[in-house]
Amino acid sequence: MAATPGQTLEEDRKHPVDETLPPFKMFTSGLQHVAAMYAGVVAPPMIVGPACGLSATETAFLMGASLFTAGIATLLQTLGFWKVGAKLPFVNGVSFAGVTPMVAIGKAQSPDNALPIIFGAVIVAGVLGFFVAPYFSKLVRFFPPVVTGTVITLIGVSLLPVAFNWSQGGNSQAPDYGSLTNIGMAALTFLIVLVLRRVLRGFLQQIAILLGLIAGTLIAIPVGITHFSALAEADLIGFPTPFHFGAPQFEIAAIVSMCIVMLVCMTESTADMLALGKIVDRPADERTIEGGLRADTLGTAISPLFNGFANSAFAQNIGLVAMTKVRSRYVVATSGLILIVLGLCPVAASVISLVPLPVLGGAGIVLFGSVAASGIQTLATAAMEKGDNALIVAASVGVGLIPIAAPDFYHHLPKDLLVVLDSGISTGCLVAIALNLAFNHFGGKAAGEGADGETADGSTAEGRPAADGETAGATPADGPADPHIPQQPDRGAVDDSGEPAATPAH
Repeated sequence: MAATPGQTLEEDRKHPVDETLPPFKMFTSGLQHVAAMYAGVVAPPMIVGPACGLSATETAFLMGASLFTAGIATLLQTLGFWKVGAKLPFVNGVSFAGVTPMVAIGKAQSPDNALPIIFGAVIVAGVLGFFVAPYFSKLVRFFPPVVTGTVITLIGVSLLPVAFNWSQGGNSQAPDYGSLTNIGMAALTFLIVLVLRRVLRGFLQQIAILLGLIAGTLIAIPVGITHFSALAEADLIGFPTPFHFGAPQFEIAAIVSMCIVMLVCMTESTADMLALGKIVDRPADERTIEGGLRADTLGTAISPLFNGFANSAFAQNIGLVAMTKVRSRYVVATSGLILIVLGLCPVAASVISLVPLPVLGGAGIVLFGSVAASGIQTLATAAMEKGDNALIVAASVGVGLIPIAAPDFYHHLPKDLLVVLDSGISTGCLVAIALNLAFNHFGGKAAGEGADGETADGSTAEGRPAADGETAGATPADGPADPHIPQQPDRGAVDDSGEPAATPAH
C-alpha cells in the first residue's frame, strides 16, 4: 500500500539528535554548554601548571590550549568520521582523573622536563586507548539498568560537591571562601534559574541556565565579585603553538600512570554515553560506545600536540541536555567551535571567565541534580523488586560515596590506586558491575531469569535494557532484533517534550 503524504512526512522526520536549529538558537544553546563546562576545562591546567613550575602567563597559555583541544575533541565526538565519534550531544574536555598523577609527575621532575614527560605519557595512553576501544565497548552488556541507573546517579551526586565548592568561591584558601556574599549569590542564581524555568516557555525556557548565568553575573558586578582584570590583560589572538613546552618525552612510570587514567576515563565515558543515550531517546549500543571511546582517545592522543591533556566526557553537560530537552548534537558541535575560538582568542575566553564561580555554582546545583534525577528514573526500570538489585544499588552507591563523604579515606593506600579509588564514579561503577554479575548472572536461571524470561537485572533475555513499555524478555512479533543495529523509532509515539518518541537502539 502506498504511503500517504502524512506518513511520508513522519518517516522522513529526523531524530532530535540529528536535527539542526536556526543559527541564533544553535549559537545560544551551544554557548550555554560552554558556560556550564568552562570552569571544569580550565581548572586542571590551573592546578597542573603551578605544580610544573609554570608562571601565571604560561599557566594562562595552558588554559587556552585546554579550551582549544576540548573543542577539537568535542567536534570529533559530535560530528565524527569513519568509526570515530558517538554522534550524540556529548561534550569532551580535560579529565579531572589525570590531575593527581600529573601533579605527582610535575613535582617529581624538573620544570623543563615535567610537561614534556606528561605530554609523552598522554600520547601513549591515547593511542593505547584508541586500539583498545573496540574491545572495551563490548562491556556494554554488563551495564543493565541496575548498573547504569546506579552510575548515572553517582555521576550527579559526585558533581554536586563541585557546585557547592563553586558556590563558596572555588578557592578554599581565599579569605572570602564560604562568605555570605558568595553563598548568597549562588542562592540567588539558583532561585533565578528555577523561576525562569517555571515562567518562561519555548526556547527561552531551554536557555534558562544561560539567562540565569547572565543575570547572576550582572547582579554580581555591584556586589563586587565580578572581576575584569583577566579581560584587561588578555591578548586578542593566541594560537597554542605545537609542543610549546618542548618535544614529548617518554618515561615508563608516567606512561603507566596515564594509561590507568585512560582506562578510568573510558569507564566513565561509557557510563556517560549510556546515561546520555537514555536521556535523548537514542540508547547507546556497542557501536555508539566504540565510536565514542575512539573519539575520546583520539582527542587525547592529539591534545599534547597543542599542549593539552587527556580528554573525556563532561557529565555536567548531560545534566544540561536533560534539563533543556535540546538534544541536537549540532548544538554541542557549535559549542566545540566556540571552544576552539576561545582557545585562539584569549579575550573571548576572558569574557566567559567573567561569570563568578558562586554564580556558576548556583546554576550547577540544578544541572548536576538533573543528572542524579535521571539516574533515579533509570533505577525505576531496573526491577528493584527482583533478586538482589536493591542490595546492588545500596552497596554500589555506598562505595561510590566514599571519596565524596570522606575524601581522605584511602590516603594510606598506594598512590597508583588513588587514580581509581578517588573517583566515586569509577569505584561505584566497578562495584555495580561486579555485584550484578555475582547476583544476576552467575548461578543460572534461578538467579538471573524469571519465569517470564525477564532477567533479574531489569534487562531482556538478550542482555539489553528493557525499553519503556516493553516487557523484558519479550520478542518482537517480526522476530528478534539484531542487538547491534539501531531500531527505527515508533513514529506514532510522542514523548513528554512533544517530540516523536524513539524506540531505543539495541
